Amino acid sequence: MLTIYSAFFDNLIPNWRNQLDVIKHHILVLVVRGKVLYTLNGERRMVEEGDLLLIPKGTSRMAENGNEEPHQKYTVLFHFVYPNLLGEKDIPYLMNGRIIHLKIRGFEHIKQRIMQLYREGLEKKPFYELISLSILQELLAIIGREADVLNISPIKVKLAKTIQQYILENYRSSIQIEQLADMIQRSPNYTISLFKEVNGQSPIQYMHQLRMLEARNLLVNSSMSISDISHYLGYYDTSYFFKMFKKFTSMSPTAFLAKGDIN
Repeated sequence: MLTIYSAFFDNLIPNWRNQLDVIKHHILVLVVRGKVLYTLNGERRMVEEGDLLLIPKGTSRMAENGNEEPHQKYTVLFHFVYPNLLGEKDIPYLMNGRIIHLKIRGFEHIKQRIMQLYREGLEKKPFYELISLSILQELLAIIGREADVLNISPIKVKLAKTIQQYILENYRSSIQIEQLADMIQRSPNYTISLFKEVNGQSPIQYMHQLRMLEARNLLVNSSMSISDISHYLGYYDTSYFFKMFKKFTSMSPTAFLAKGDIN
């Protein structure tokens, strides 16, 4: 069971410091500007912009501005009680007291989510507790996934990033698995398995995801027709574009355009 205790935003506080203490809550930290020097269980860690830090309850903690310069960071304090009811799920890394420090992928998305959690606690609109808890659950799930990537061999991560970068730069073009396999000098089946292990989806699924994100943007922010967007994104069969759009967004391009909202 998860319970949020409080959320804070440290905004360029001069001479900021946490005295040495054993923390009584789990703490989630996202640094959005500058650096913070933590000493956790006697080990010094410099946490920088774009870094996410999970400090488990019971950790000995001391912290101060990194390089003596003020920083900006969001901090969420929360409780996690071991689930003992049928059907409830465990969060292993919270149970084993593991400190997680990583450079988070999708930093802007994570930043927006933790900002929203912080705002919910300030504004206290109806259902703010439920919304805040759902955001925290999302963040903890992402941390778990990212932490799993840390256990993947560096060469696999490097190869997957090579593929990912190519798809990012060429997602509007036709991309074949054989082409990606040749790029990293591996078999097609291994290439699919490797990318999925690191990114949680196949290369082709990732390509379609990028196309759908761009489709949503173009539907709302351009004068292009649905047919033009379909062709622009590499779908020369508009009915297939409709099928893929509905698969990723749960609505047709026409319904999405009528809604006019990319949030």
